[in-house]
Amino acid sequence: MRDIRVFTNQPLAVDAEVLLEENSTHHLTTVLRLKTGAAIVLFNGTGGEYHAILGQATGKQARVLITGFTETNRESPLYISLGIGLSRGDRMDWVIQKATEVGIAEITPLFTARSEVRLKGDRADKKIQHWRKIAINACEQCYRNIPPIINAPISPDLWSQSLSTDQNFVLHHRSNQTVGELRTQSINCVGLLVGPEGGLTDSEITSSLQSGFQALTIGPRILRTETAPIVAITLLQSLWGDFI
Repeated sequence: MRDIRVFTNQPLAVDAEVLLEENSTHHLTTVLRLKTGAAIVLFNGTGGEYHAILGQATGKQARVLITGFTETNRESPLYISLGIGLSRGDRMDWVIQKATEVGIAEITPLFTARSEVRLKGDRADKKIQHWRKIAINACEQCYRNIPPIINAPISPDLWSQSLSTDQNFVLHHRSNQTVGELRTQSINCVGLLVGPEGGLTDSEITSSLQSGFQALTIGPRILRTETAPIVAITLLQSLWGDFI
C-alpha cells in the first residue's frame, strides 16, 4: 500500500502535534476518508520525512501527532536548472509536474520572443503559487521530500546571467551534438534552456551560445515544448543523475 504523503510549511519535530492546513485536512478526511489513527507521512521541504498519526479533525483542521523521522534523500545528485519559455494553456502545468517527477531541481519560466503569455502583478503572483502547488503535489505522489524551486518569470538573458552551473545547454534541433557525446564529461550542475511553442528565435539561440551555452539535440524529431524538456532531463539524469 502506498504511503499517504502530505506537505506542510510548518516546522516538524518528533513527538510534536501539528494542525494541518485546510486543504490537506479536506483531502485526508473528505476525499480519502481517513479515520482517526490513520498513518500518514509529512514533509516540509527541509529534507527527510516524518511519520505521523492522524488525530481528530476539528472544523477545517486536523491534528496529527508526529511519531518518527526518516532521513530519506531521494534527490538527484545532478542539479538541473530548467529555463523554459512561457506557453499557453496547461503546458506549463504539465512541464512542472513531470519535470518534478523526473528530478528537476529548479524551474524558471522565461519571457521569450515567441511566448504568447504575459504575466505581471497579481496575476503573476497567483500563477507562481499555482505552479508551486503543482510541484508540491507531484512531490507527494513521487516521494520527493524537497520540492523544486519555482522562480518568477524573467527574460532568458537575466536567467542565463543568474546561473552558477558547470555547463549549460540550449535545445536546438539543428545542432549536431547529441547527449551521447557528453558521456566523457563529469557534471554535477547543469542549466537547460528550452523554448516555448514555436521555439526560440535565431537571435535568442545566438545569444545563448555567446553566453557559453552548448547547442544540444535530443533526436531527429521535433518535440513539443512540453515534451522536449522532460526527454532532455531524463537523458541528462541517465548520464550524471540517478537514472542508472
